[in-house]
Parts: sequence; structure tokens; C-alpha cells
Amino acid sequence: MMRNLPTTEERVWAVLAHLSAIAFGMGILLPVVGWSEQRRKSNYASFQSLQALGYQSLGYTIWLLTVLIVAMFSSLGAVAGIMNAANPEEQVMAVVLGHTALLFGLTGVYFVLPVIGAVFCALGKDFRYPFMGNRLARYLDYEFLHIGDEQIWLNEAHEDRWVVAMGHFSIIIALWGMLIPLTAWILQGKRSLFLKFQSVQTLVFQLGVMLLYFVAGAVYLFGFFSLLITVGLGQAESFDSSGGVLGLAILLVSSVVAVLIVLIIPLFHIWGQWAGYRVLKGDNYRYALIGRLVEKRMAGKVNSAVEERAV
Repeated sequence: MMRNLPTTEERVWAVLAHLSAIAFGMGILLPVVGWSEQRRKSNYASFQSLQALGYQSLGYTIWLLTVLIVAMFSSLGAVAGIMNAANPEEQVMAVVLGHTALLFGLTGVYFVLPVIGAVFCALGKDFRYPFMGNRLARYLDYEFLHIGDEQIWLNEAHEDRWVVAMGHFSIIIALWGMLIPLTAWILQGKRSLFLKFQSVQTLVFQLGVMLLYFVAGAVYLFGFFSLLITVGLGQAESFDSSGGVLGLAILLVSSVVAVLIVLIIPLFHIWGQWAGYRVLKGDNYRYALIGRLVEKRMAGKVNSAVEERAV
């Protein structure tokens, strides 16, 4: 239980952390900044920032999977309805409008809790997200920080593990998910070697996954432009010519390769979720190859620093 109402500064940081969810990925660095700024100044602001971070990474993952499942089943129902409709054109329009309304509705549901959290924090209330808030409070020892007169801060090891795990989970947020490990590394890497290592390897891992998207796009564009070149721009060549057949073959192969690359990417997303889970369970998780390379690199820098101090 809080003994005193949070100060204006504490409330502002908490409100910003929750409202940053409205940026839909781009604002995910605000909870990390808020936690880093307030971690040994305000347990209230730190806890609310870590909650917001969890909602925008782990909560976003759950929300996105829910949207995909709902979209899949609603699409199957829509296809069945169109096939059996007396007027397919009208049915298609109804399906499009229905899916659009469904998407906006689910997006609105995602924004409801952060807005409520921001209102509660603006009033100085101790907001908790459903399912996650109380568990996170116990994980961080937030419930036992106001016993007696001695100031007790959040559990530092668990703070770091939570931030690191959310960085792993955020791999599903294309591009913007890298803001968590990058910001944590910049702001708190010097304090915690564990957080620095995990943030660096997570950042490298997510960069690798993003590179796969670009590779898939480059492969497809290679096939597309190969078709244009072989068919000829503004010439009489046609798809029936040898050049046109070759161009179509290259486009087909490149398209298949690009699709295969894209289909592999969800496996890396699952890998990132597993890494986050292992970190929360107490492991110093290492990605295959990437983890060892980062560890060796960091060990070399640490040894160099020790040698310089000795000299």
C-alpha cells in the first residue's frame, strides 16, 4: 500500500508510460526511459513504467495473436458466406466493411487499458493491469516496499530481467521492438553487465530478423526487374519469347525463395519469445552463435579495461 500520494513528477512519468501505447510501437521507448529515470527515485513511477513496458511488448504479442486468430476464423466464415450468397458482390462489400469495423474495434480494445491506466495515474492511484499487474508487483517485491521507515527499492535483479525479457518479446514488433534493447543498453548498460549483454545480443538478433525482410524483398525485386529486362522495356518482346520465358522463370523462382524466407521469420519470433521466457525463469539466455560472439566481444573489452586500469 502507498503511504503518500505520488508527486507531480511521478504521475507525469507514469501517465506518459501508459499513454505511449497509443503510438502503437513507436512509443515503446518511453516506459524504458521512465523506468531508467525513476528507478531509484520513485518506486511508483518505476513500477508503472515497467507495467506499461510489459503491456506494450508481452501484451501486444497476445493481442496480435488474438487478432490473427479472430481474422482467420472470420475470413473462413466470410468465404463460406460469399460462396453461398445470392449476390456475391454485396456480400464481399459487407465482409470488407465488417472486417474493417472488427479491426478498429480490436485496436480500440488494445488502447482502453493504457488510457484507463493513465487516468488512474494522473489521479495518483496505484493502477494494475489485469492478470499482469499483481504478478509483476510480487515479482519486483513492490508489495513489501513500505514496511517500516527504511526506504526499500524494487528488486534490482528482477527489474533487469523484466526489461531484458520484454526486449526479447518485442521481436514481434517489427523495427520498433529494437527500441527496448537499444534504449536499455544505452541508459543502463554501464550499471549492469547482464542487462548490457542481453540487450546487445537481442538487438543483434532482431537486426538479423529485420535483415531477412529486406533480403526477401530484394530477392523478389531481383526477379521482377529480371522479367522487365528480359521482356524488354518498350520493345516488341513478349512473354512467349525466349527472353520472356526466362524472365518469368526467374520471377517465379525468386518469388518462391522470397515467400520461403518470409515463412521462416515466425520461427525467429517464437525463438525470441522462448528467450524472454527463459530470462524470466532465471537463465542468462544466449542465442546460438550470436550470444557467444557478443559474449566474447564483451569479455575482450572487459579484459582490456582491466588491463588499462592495472597499468
